This record gives sequence, C-alpha cells and structure tokens, in this order.
Amino acid sequence: MTDQQLFQEFVRRNIITQAVAENMLQEASLSGKIPEDILFEKKIADEIALAKIKGELFGAPYKKVNVATIPEELLKIISKEVSVTYRVMPIERVKDMLVIGMFRPDDVRAQEALRFIAKQQGVSLGVYVVTLSDLALMWRRYMPYASEIEAAVKEVGSAKPDDGMVDLESAAKGEEAPVIKIVASTLRQAVEIGASDIHIEPQRNKLRIRFRMDGVLHEVISLPPNLIQPVVSRIKVLARLKLDETRIPQDGRFRTNFSGREIDYRVATFPTPSGEKVAIRVLDPKTGLKGLDQLGLSAYNATILDEGLKRPYGMILISGPTGSGKSTTLYAIMQRLNSEATNTVTLEDPVEYFMEGVNQSQVRPEINYSFASGLRQILRQDPDVIMVGEIRDAETANLAVNAALTGHTMLSTIHTNNAVGVIPRFVDLGVPPFLLSSALNIIIAQRLVLRLCPECKVNSVAPVDIQQVIEQSIKTLPAELKKTISFSAPYTIFRPGKKADCKTCKGRGTSGRVALYEILRMTRELGDLFNKGFTEGSLLDEARRQGIVMMRQDGILKALEGMISIEEVLRETTE
Repeated sequence: MTDQQLFQEFVRRNIITQAVAENMLQEASLSGKIPEDILFEKKIADEIALAKIKGELFGAPYKKVNVATIPEELLKIISKEVSVTYRVMPIERVKDMLVIGMFRPDDVRAQEALRFIAKQQGVSLGVYVVTLSDLALMWRRYMPYASEIEAAVKEVGSAKPDDGMVDLESAAKGEEAPVIKIVASTLRQAVEIGASDIHIEPQRNKLRIRFRMDGVLHEVISLPPNLIQPVVSRIKVLARLKLDETRIPQDGRFRTNFSGREIDYRVATFPTPSGEKVAIRVLDPKTGLKGLDQLGLSAYNATILDEGLKRPYGMILISGPTGSGKSTTLYAIMQRLNSEATNTVTLEDPVEYFMEGVNQSQVRPEINYSFASGLRQILRQDPDVIMVGEIRDAETANLAVNAALTGHTMLSTIHTNNAVGVIPRFVDLGVPPFLLSSALNIIIAQRLVLRLCPECKVNSVAPVDIQQVIEQSIKTLPAELKKTISFSAPYTIFRPGKKADCKTCKGRGTSGRVALYEILRMTRELGDLFNKGFTEGSLLDEARRQGIVMMRQDGILKALEGMISIEEVLRETTE
C-alpha cells in the first residue's frame, strides 16, 4: 500500500482531514521524510488510532508494548541498526516463534530482513503493529551509557591534564577518540532518557555530570579531573565558542541527529575556580513540542481555550515562573493556529524549537534588536499571528496591546502569580485600562508538578485537614463543572510508592510532570470593571462569578484522579 493510499484511508476514517493529508504528503515529498513521521512530529493525529487502522489494513493487530519487559537476549537477535533501519522491534519469544513489532508490516525490505533473521534463528514469525513512540523507547534499551563512558575513560588513561587547547586536528581524525565518545554518549543519553538539561561541573577532584529530569537534578556519572578541560573544550568546539576565552561566560548552540530526529542543544559556559561549568539545554521536539491535547488541560479548561483560539484577534497571555512550561504551552497554541493560510511571526529569546511554517526570529539586545523594536518590524510583515517571547517593559506591553487591537492574534508570556494578576501588571506598565478590555482574549496561569508513577503509586484516605481543603475546593467549583464531579467524602488521595524495582519510574515514585492551569477569559463584565476602577480582589470575585477554575482547584481535581499528590498541589498553589 502506498503512502497516498494509506493517508486516504486515514481521511476516510476521520483521523485527519483531506487538507492535512495533502499537506503531509507534499511536505514528505519535498523533505524526503516519511509522511507518518511528519504526522508524529507535528502531533496532528493520535498515533495509536493510526496504528489500529494499519493493523486492520495489514492483518497484524496493534499491540502496546511494555519495552522494559523485553528480554536482553532478544536485543542481540535484532540489533539496534536493524531496528532503526527497518522500524521493527523484538517483543517476545514463545517456543519456536519470535514475536515482532513492525511500524509498517507491508514494508517489503523489513519483511526480507526479518525472514533472514528467522531463518538464522530457526523460528517462525508473529507480527504486531507498533507505534513510533514504542520504537523510540525500544531504541533506548540499546544505549548502555555507563559502560560506554567507562570504556572511553579507560582509553584516556591517567595522563596529566594539558594546560593548552585541545588539538582539533587529532580530535577530528576519528569518531573513536575517547573524549569525543564521552561527549557524544552523554548527549545521546540525555535525549534517550528525556533530560531537559545537562550540567557539566568541574569540582576539585572530579568532573561531575548531572541531568535534570522532571525538574530535578540527578548525578549520572563522575569523571577523573584530567577530563575537565578536554570535555569542556569538545563541547565548545561543537557550539563554536572561543576555546581560548575562559574568563567570561559564552553562549552558543548546535544541532545533531539522534534516532531519526533533529535535536538542538543550547550551550552556556560559566567560569569557576576549578574550570568552566557548562549548562546544556536539550531541545528535543519530541518532548518539547506538544499538541494542546497533551498539555494536561481538563475538558472544562480546554473548552474555554478552544473558544478563545477561535476568535479572530486579541491577546492570549501565559503567566508563570521560570520553568513552569510557558514555552511549551505557547508552542502548542502556535501549532494549533499555524496553517498554510496563516502568517505566523515570532520574536524569541532565544528560538528554542524550530517549527515548520512559522517565521521565527531571535532578538539581539546587544545590537538594539529587542522585543519592542522587533515588534515594530513584525507589523510590517503582514502577520496574522504574532508571538513575542516575553513582555518585560512598558514599550513592549503597549505595542503588543496595539497589535492585538489592530486585528492580530498576539501570543506572549508575562511574570505574575496568577491569571488575575496580569491585568494590574499591564496597568503598572502604562497600558490604559480601557484598551486592555478590548485587547485581552485569554489569560492562562500555570505551574508544573510531578506526575505520580502510574505503576507504583499508593492511595489512602486523606487526613481530616486535607478532607476539609478538598471539600471547600469542590464546593466553590463552577456549577457547570460540579455536575460532572463524581468524587465524594471520604476522599482518597495518592502518594509516590517509590518501589525500587519499578521499571517505569526506577524507584523515584514519579514519572514526568503535569501542568496545573487557571484560565481567565475576557468578558464584558470584566471589561466594565477596568473602566470603573478595580482591585485585584474585585477582579478575582468577577472571575469566580464567570466560572474560573483556580489553579489549586485544578490541582485538587487532578490529585483526586490520582495524577499527582495533594501535598504538592498545596505546596505549589494558593487559595
């Protein structure tokens, strides 16, 4: 079956629209990518739904695979090279049958490779359809990070540190050079386990490497001190930084390809007495670019946001502290708004993820290319959607409001404690209140909290004081939402199980993060308050009257569902 025939079947079954199918096939033709890979990258369709349809078409049912349970011996039968090249994975061996997962069971080259392996092993083949996500998880199993680093360190030996620069000529001679392997393995491991940041930290007697996962730093390995300068120099070479400048911080970035997708790394060096510390932000489109349906929005809040996105113009603002997922939400909204008929232009500091079809620009304050000056230029680019990375000053705030008033959809972020606090913040920046009432569309405030491991979380009846907090929170929910709530006293809450043998969370008790939201929509009644004079308290009263779900309420509902712990909700939110 051709890609075109397969996509027509997706259209017929209402998984994607005809326009999306044509766009994906055209983009695949131009880029040389696989059309389904583009669907997956852009989060346009549910990959499980696609897999089930392929299962029906090709006579091989879809199977959700628990990659952690696949025996090690099967990884030797199907190597990583075979798995990546043909999009196949071993699942289990039952007597004389090898059960295989295939991304496309109709792939003739993959069929031939598997038949050859089956003949070698003296087994028959059983086939399931699997998703690209499960394949990616499978490929992580082929990455023995610690053993790779250990082997590379042994190659380095116990040589004294060299005070000079790294010899780039010799470093470029072979990919087997030990320092190159250490850096490459570290970068690859960070991607494979979903780390957001890599910290390479010179200490007095070692080089410490830590990964930030789910917002928490974990030490993954320590290297001998003689590797401090070579490892840092190798990273500076990749990021095109000055090797002979170690006295001041430097910034750079580079891009590489892992497991068939492009990964960006943003590098920042920082001088310390023991050497240069390096912080690397891992910008993986697979984890950083999400669709709106993957953000953790409740159905109630998703409906409010959808209504706001359908409006032809106005400001959509996202508020929250550093590390609260604002950029992820911004990119998800841009993906929803981005289309062939829309001119989307951004000003970012820096550009984190590159999005197809979006005109992205990075501000450079050192040459007076700021958010404010860039916004003036954007308005000459005939934009439909404008994204400004952050509103920091009065000039940017006023220009953003005027852009929203002149028929544009304006997306941005701002630092306040809650959604209601955005309004007095804009007034403080000199924006007239009567303009705000016409410009604002949706205000989103958010925080990130740790998601409980679904496999090992434990539950218990909440203590009396927590019961009271939950009861009061549910009591003040909007009437429309309250009708859909099925929780009742005594309320059950959940906590991390932290089982050392848990294959999902590796004993941490949590797996990933989820956002808590409150979404304030602009209404005529709220606008009337702007013109009459207001306090943050009066704005909050009106927001509650019109049906806002406060961040703590959103968190408590998610805690009752078993997604997160109630203690973290109470710690991260206010009443």
